[in-house]
Amino acid sequence: MTAACPPREQGQQPSLCLCACGAGCQGPGQAGAGVRAESRPGQHRIPGQHRVSGRSEAQAGQSPPEALQLEADYYGKELQKSEDLKTNACTTSARPLPKAVRDALERVHEEVVARYYGCGLVIPECLSSCWILDLGSGSGRDCYLLSQLVGEQGHVTGIDMTEGQVEVAKKHIAYHMDKFGYRKPNVEFVHGYMEKLGDAGLADESYDIVISNCVINLAPDKSAVLREAFRVLKPGGEMYFSDIYASQRLSETVRRHRVLWGECLAGALYWRDLYSIAEEVGFSPPCLVTASPITIGNKELEGIVGDCRFVSATFRLFKVPGGTQAGPGQVIYKGRIMGHERELVFDANFTFKEGEVVDVDAEMAAILQSSRFAEEFLIRAGGANAAALQGCCRKGVKEKIRDPFQLLERLTAPGPACCPGGTCGPPGCC
Repeated sequence: MTAACPPREQGQQPSLCLCACGAGCQGPGQAGAGVRAESRPGQHRIPGQHRVSGRSEAQAGQSPPEALQLEADYYGKELQKSEDLKTNACTTSARPLPKAVRDALERVHEEVVARYYGCGLVIPECLSSCWILDLGSGSGRDCYLLSQLVGEQGHVTGIDMTEGQVEVAKKHIAYHMDKFGYRKPNVEFVHGYMEKLGDAGLADESYDIVISNCVINLAPDKSAVLREAFRVLKPGGEMYFSDIYASQRLSETVRRHRVLWGECLAGALYWRDLYSIAEEVGFSPPCLVTASPITIGNKELEGIVGDCRFVSATFRLFKVPGGTQAGPGQVIYKGRIMGHERELVFDANFTFKEGEVVDVDAEMAAILQSSRFAEEFLIRAGGANAAALQGCCRKGVKEKIRDPFQLLERLTAPGPACCPGGTCGPPGCC
């Protein structure tokens, strides 16, 4: 089994840690969505969707209809509160969240929190007035948190396959709107599947952000999930999500293993395939945000997995409009995003400090120019030589970190090294 979150002392606030899914976990009672299928409602698998990266439904170890019924029964009937979970299997080190997020969590109804079986929080920055879609929203805890962060002018939709969970979420809409001081609801919950958002009535180009927390690894057709996310995103919109990735394509033995499937490992995507799928769908190249190791403390399972390694990672994908023209340039962060006034850690390659000039490549320039972040930066074309961008504490060129396993090696390497997200070299090394 995987390592568990450290226990919380009596009276201590919920620990905010980086879980196996790469998101902030609330310690005991909030089991690890990243390493166990039983930990996260809304894992969607539906019949009629067959392949992603050469992987078929049959190779997943159980048919989608069987899995769908098991999950619906488990989350809708067997589980009544978080403590009913059989394991608490999240892992990795502490990662604090902004005070605004912690305060927002405290205002969520206790039943919604108790009936939330997921692991963590996937909360991007710059959310004011945004329209957000949560894939696998469960009892609605994250949606009600995001409801406060987007404000009354924003909107949050949660979609989940489990009718019982959707009912719990809907039951508390009036409570939360009154608690937040909103005159009309800015949240809604729908029953449906993340591979078929259109069937749930979700229209083209209707959301600024799509979030997902460790549910895509359980979808047989991952391309369909990304295609649907791309479809419902507005131009310049973002998909911000955490999931499990493998260091190689998995053998059929691993894909068919029921325990490894339950531990969210048998459905893990080879990390390079994410880049291929994103390109096919139309997204910009994925921006790697965080990476956390996943360990297996079971000798039998280790023998089955062999030399394959697993990692939890958070990525952000942007729907950059086709006509966007951007070359390498320089940007200055204005420091106006709530909770990130001094610096914005955008991903493992770029950290923007307030008022500092940062050289960016064409890829990042296009993202900043076309997304909701455009008003938070001063952006100008040109600047340093593109080949010299991201130089780091030494002569030569530092390539972008795209491999989550490489990022882990950087984080665990002894001696001085560049921090993830560091803007190394001029204007200063991290």
